Amino acid sequence: MGSVLETVMLVCFGMSWPLNVIKAWRSKTAKGTSVTFILLIITGYIAGIGAKLYIHQFNYVLIAYGFNLIIVLLDLAVYFRNAALDKKNIPEGR
Repeated sequence: MGSVLETVMLVCFGMSWPLNVIKAWRSKTAKGTSVTFILLIITGYIAGIGAKLYIHQFNYVLIAYGFNLIIVLLDLAVYFRNAALDKKNIPEGR
């Protein structure tokens, strides 16, 4: 039952990340985005994956962690793309 509840939690979190990536991509700005927050989430997912590997619990929960990690890494890539766009759009003299 614990794995089922953990998977539900991961699916709920995981459903919000693609929406965030789409919103960030469309906005074309890194303003209002915290790279520290994204890195903390990535660290948490890596820790969750590490815990599953450490206890040799290879099940569907590990797949949910992996999927979420991939989406948040994509969000990080979009952040850096948007930060570059912000830098490029700064008017001369500032």
